[in-house]
Amino acid sequence: ILTDPVVPCGLIVAEHLSLPSVFFLRGIPCGLDFEATQCPSPPSYVPRTFTQLTDHMTFLQRVKNLLYDIPSFFLCDFAFQPYEKLASEFLHRDVTVLDLLRKGSIWLLRLEFVLEYPRPLMPNIIPIGGVHCAHKK
Repeated sequence: ILTDPVVPCGLIVAEHLSLPSVFFLRGIPCGLDFEATQCPSPPSYVPRTFTQLTDHMTFLQRVKNLLYDIPSFFLCDFAFQPYEKLASEFLHRDVTVLDLLRKGSIWLLRLEFVLEYPRPLMPNIIPIGGVHCAHKK
């Protein structure tokens, strides 16, 4: 099933039908994509989105980066809690969104390589660049 994991309804259907899932996404705002694919993303080294920090940070900038990351955990729990309840009722077992994301077969990441901070990618992650670019005549 080709699905966008930001709204996990496709993940639930793929798990119920035991089908492989292909995720087509730009990124999950709270970093669940890093956690599900087990990509390292320590806040002391990798600048978070919208912080305008670089990879060369002072100690106070690293603290700022860490503090910027903390509210996203609560936002993520709040945003995905209805889907976790829906998945648990539909699949008749306790399931989290992270469990469903970990079962993704292939991750197609729409990245603009010029604008993104370089990061390690797992073998099942395929970066797709230039999705938002117009074709040259």
